[in-house]
Amino acid sequence: MNIVVEKQPKCVATLRVEIPAEKVNGQRDQIVKGYASKARVQGFRPGKAPRAIVEKRFEKEITEELNGVLFNEAYDEAMKQESLNVLDFGVPEDVTTLPNGNITFVSKLTLAPEVKLPDYKGVNVTVPPLAVPDEEIEAQLTALQERFADFSDIEGRAAEMGDFAVIDYTSTVDGKPTEEFLGKSAGYLSGREGFWVRLDEKAFLPGFTPQLVGMNNGDSREITVTLPDDFPVEGLRNQEITFQTTVKELKTAVLPALDDEMANRLAPGKTMEEIKEIIRENMAGERKRKIDDMKVNQIVAHFNAQVDFELPEELVTQETQSQADAMVKRGVQSGMSEGEIESQQSEIFANAGSQAVSNLRTNFILQEIARVEKIGVTDADLVNHLVQIANSRKVAPKKFIKDMQRANRIPNIRSSMAIGKTIDFLVEHANVTESTETTLDD
Repeated sequence: MNIVVEKQPKCVATLRVEIPAEKVNGQRDQIVKGYASKARVQGFRPGKAPRAIVEKRFEKEITEELNGVLFNEAYDEAMKQESLNVLDFGVPEDVTTLPNGNITFVSKLTLAPEVKLPDYKGVNVTVPPLAVPDEEIEAQLTALQERFADFSDIEGRAAEMGDFAVIDYTSTVDGKPTEEFLGKSAGYLSGREGFWVRLDEKAFLPGFTPQLVGMNNGDSREITVTLPDDFPVEGLRNQEITFQTTVKELKTAVLPALDDEMANRLAPGKTMEEIKEIIRENMAGERKRKIDDMKVNQIVAHFNAQVDFELPEELVTQETQSQADAMVKRGVQSGMSEGEIESQQSEIFANAGSQAVSNLRTNFILQEIARVEKIGVTDADLVNHLVQIANSRKVAPKKFIKDMQRANRIPNIRSSMAIGKTIDFLVEHANVTESTETTLDD
């Protein structure tokens, strides 16, 4: 068998194969004998039909089976001969039977990237202390109070920071309505009526709410803010946007006391001290999860800064679409309109592309570390994992496993488990430092 592999950029290779006639004929003879021994042809006893009739009757099936066997043997030999790590063998093209009986074909291969690992043990990681700060617990309690707050109208004074304002607004950029300037839907930026906003620096847009200070019910004012250079809508980045704003109502929040009466409203039969302990435990668990994620993110960032390699374009395209779909889904769940999502389409795909490259690069690095460290998943581990998933979904484990097998999901699940074990391995061998100067937002 004559095999030629021509490697190209972006993890692509062209495989050219010529299979000698004697191999083709020998394999075909075996397949035909198999059909002849079982074929049911009218007028003949099973397995007794002449070979020529069997070949004519089952010509299509025999040819398909022959090609399948020959192509697979060629792929196996190419991988051994060229030491290839093939992700996708593609579809054989230009399949030709030459006058001498040889068969030739060409196939486009997608190869796994060649990864040269950096030092992956002892990666320096800095995280905040595991203990939950008291101020975060107090903030959580305040948030609970705000959930049950009553609102009373403010009379006799102007708006102050911390108040709530109910406003109507429209907006312009360079004197034009924002949607006209942008040339497409601007979503919530265009305008709203009866919009509730708390006078807080973090509310709505940076610099907007402080300009409501001093306004009374019925007052109107032009409020101008400059949108940041990382604003989600690309056409409005660094633009000055003016809001024609009218205050319809001013309100103040009346917070309930942190006592057992409020605790009973949250969880009947619980005291406020018990509620506080539940909050502390939940926040501790969430903080640990976030700190673990920080460790992983810093390790991944270390790899991406140290290692660069080409990725298969097809995989990047698929992963980009997957990430974009996920971003759109999250946007819909958060209340974004179809117009708002459409206005951010280019930004969504740009972010999705960056995330796709990072995800794929990280995945290949982790796979290579797993190979080097011989980190694998036993059949017992796999079955236990599948049983846990089945139980969590309230599905019979045997049925769930069979469904996964039929859908060919088992290899992906095993691979994901191996990557998870590899991440645990890297975190275990990382050089972790706790610092009070580091926050969960870093």
